[in-house]
Amino acid sequence: MRAHRRLHVVAPACWLLLVLLAAWALPVAAAPLAADWSFRLLPGDARGAAHPGLQQWRPAQVPGAVHTDLLAHGLIPDPYVGAPEAGLQWIGLASWEYRARFDVDAATLARAHAELAFQGLDTFATVSLNGAPLLQADNSHRTWRARVDGRLRATGNELRIVLRSPISTLLPGVQAMPHKIAGNYPSPYGDEPKDAMVGNFVRKPGYHFGWDWGPRYVTAGLWRPVQLESWDAQRLTALAVQTRALDADHADLAVTLQVESAAPGNAAVRVEILDPDGVSVARMDRDAALQAGDNAIAVPVSLKQPRRWWPAGQGEQARYTVRATLAPGAADATGIEQRIGLRTVELRREVDRQGGQGFAFVINGVPIFAKGANVIPFDMFPARVDAARIRRELTAARDANMNMLRNWGGGYYEDDVFFDIADELGLLVWQDFMFGGGMQPGYDPAFRANVVAEARDNVRRLRHHPSVVLWCGNNEEETAWKDWGHGRDLAAADPAFAARVWQGYVDLFGNDLRQVVAEEGLGVPYWSSSPGNDLDEKANDSTRGDKHYWQVWGNPALPVSAYLRETPRFMSEYGLQAWPVLRTLDGIIPAAEQEVDSATVRAHQKFMAGEGNQRLLKYIEEEYGTPRDFPAFVYLSQVMQADGIQLAALHHRASRPYTMGSLYWQLNDVWPGASWSSIDYAGRWKALHFHARRFFADQAVAALRDDGVTRISLLNDRQQGLRATWRLRVMDLDGTLRHTQRKTVDVPPLAALEVGRFDDTTLLKGADPTRTVAVVELLDGARVLSRQAVYFVAAKDLALAPVTIATDLRADGEGYLLQLRAPQWVRALWIAFEGHDATLDDNALDLLPGETVTLHLRSDADLTTLRRSLRLTSLTDTR
Repeated sequence: MRAHRRLHVVAPACWLLLVLLAAWALPVAAAPLAADWSFRLLPGDARGAAHPGLQQWRPAQVPGAVHTDLLAHGLIPDPYVGAPEAGLQWIGLASWEYRARFDVDAATLARAHAELAFQGLDTFATVSLNGAPLLQADNSHRTWRARVDGRLRATGNELRIVLRSPISTLLPGVQAMPHKIAGNYPSPYGDEPKDAMVGNFVRKPGYHFGWDWGPRYVTAGLWRPVQLESWDAQRLTALAVQTRALDADHADLAVTLQVESAAPGNAAVRVEILDPDGVSVARMDRDAALQAGDNAIAVPVSLKQPRRWWPAGQGEQARYTVRATLAPGAADATGIEQRIGLRTVELRREVDRQGGQGFAFVINGVPIFAKGANVIPFDMFPARVDAARIRRELTAARDANMNMLRNWGGGYYEDDVFFDIADELGLLVWQDFMFGGGMQPGYDPAFRANVVAEARDNVRRLRHHPSVVLWCGNNEEETAWKDWGHGRDLAAADPAFAARVWQGYVDLFGNDLRQVVAEEGLGVPYWSSSPGNDLDEKANDSTRGDKHYWQVWGNPALPVSAYLRETPRFMSEYGLQAWPVLRTLDGIIPAAEQEVDSATVRAHQKFMAGEGNQRLLKYIEEEYGTPRDFPAFVYLSQVMQADGIQLAALHHRASRPYTMGSLYWQLNDVWPGASWSSIDYAGRWKALHFHARRFFADQAVAALRDDGVTRISLLNDRQQGLRATWRLRVMDLDGTLRHTQRKTVDVPPLAALEVGRFDDTTLLKGADPTRTVAVVELLDGARVLSRQAVYFVAAKDLALAPVTIATDLRADGEGYLLQLRAPQWVRALWIAFEGHDATLDDNALDLLPGETVTLHLRSDADLTTLRRSLRLTSLTDTR
């Protein structure tokens, strides 16, 4: 997401622990630190005078954050409800202290070695154990480990963690810089000067400092578990499985085990592989001589008739289980178990005759058109995100026919559960390293070394997931430097420093991270920046590399039709904003304050520092007219977003194979507010997500009208050819058919086939454009596979009349059936149940005159309640 645009339920801790245990090696004993946790404002902190009593110890939740601990004790209001944000910025300026008191069992104390592993220290942390210093940390994205051999007691251990404010810690140094490197979003609250932002200097999630879709809450705390590990002579520390060769008949795998040994000696290891049905298909035993310290043991494995892992829509998501055991059969045997997928991945960069260069993901030798969205963090406070929340959003992505998600670089590296679910659902993952925008101090060797350690940690943790198909250095830093004036402005002020900054960028993103991925990433490709062409001269190029396109919505706010004139090789960002579903807003913004320009609504609109509703109204009014009230404004924002993104996505798909990806901004929300998401914070689908299920379908029709000409293409993303019929009907809004045609064609596999171009004169044949619609369909016999309506005037100029929609809602098995029928055309119908949730298999749709539409829905409400609360909204209800 462009940085230069100025630029509730608490989850139980146990699921995070289970994820981390699955991702990391299991030593002889590994357990969460069973402790009584407490927190307080650090004594002597200047905020103590304004917040008396906070220096007292209070119970804390770990994993967690100081904001959620304060909220749990009723010491602050809910950070999402109303407009409390400005009054909570003192939390990020303060220093905090956490304390854990715990005992250690005799078996752990008896082992020769013990280690505390801190999976998430946020961020500048000084840690002591039983009164003695243990470690200092300065990176929220790393795992920090400290040996505690001989330092643990049977009872009465005390762990202290002091967390210093990143703002207070770094601000003096940043202010002292004669010339500043570019940051992201300046704080509007006075907690940090606008010309001296610290976010780019600290290895902490960038979005905590505010973004144009989320609030500013600079957190502190232990956001992932603390784990106590103990072992004797040897332990397994890592398992890596690299695919050396793979086809339908044979797989050659290289299994590498990392073993830590306290002294020279020998080790027996066993590797066993279970197929997707749990049947053992390979077992290898190996003896190895060990030196003191870290050792790598290589075990080659071959499989016959392997079941390959495919992205959604292309085949099964077969996953094998790999078990590695150290000292099999011995009393102190220890092991690691990982689930893997057998697949090959290539980022194909073919040069074309015009001098352009493609950008296509090739999985198992098959070029995949990437359909999906960008993912941002699921909450401002990551420890509140449980596995159910992640599954809900990723399943929704799969249900909308997506096959790729881009994990954006301004957040944090997701937990293994995210990737486990992506593996299961067949969602490819483009994974950014955690750099969200602006520029980094890569000229500082200590900063670079810290980032390299972070990268190695996370690549090793996530590399066994078949869903991960790209590691990308950063989001928008290269284009910001080259295209937005960051480099030009700094060079004008201090040419020597600007040269150092750019060389530091090249060192970090061109060399260091590339090397980490090459060494640790098991063959997954690396890309230095998005958008980019891997440090080519031009960063955001439509003919080479990937593209971020914000001329629609951003600057210069071109009309939505401009999407049709931008044809990139791979569109990795583009978007239009919309508000969440009204039911979501009702719990956050009081009814009396639900006005476009109310203070509370503005507080939940972060684009243009609260002025974003004016940009939103511009796009709504251009196509749909002025909304009559706040509910109409919310509804029309979603209609506009859905129509616009559909236009762009279908254009990208119809441009295959020149264009090979369309990832809109964004899938999800970090809190309930205006954003570019298709799923709101509560998990409710906006109109865009229902549209996405249709425009990302594997087999679909694209009917794109631009400058009076409609181009019709048939889209087939499957590996089998499609014999299909397409039909064109031109009709009046009352259903009167003016003319029609249909043809049967063969659509090649993995292709887009243009089947016709029609100018308005040919389609209208003299009919009134305000009362006429063209309907284009892809048919399988009588069944409609895909449908698109083509309009000849703006929606606000359509001669739509208010119409009564006949409804029939009845029980059907475990759910309900809703039938809809209207005598005239209904545009952009939205179905809701006031005060109640219902999951529909379709919504945000047009009704053709006289056609009966049958929808399935599920709800906890009973039939009588659903009938009473049913609300239908279409364009005629907004005027």
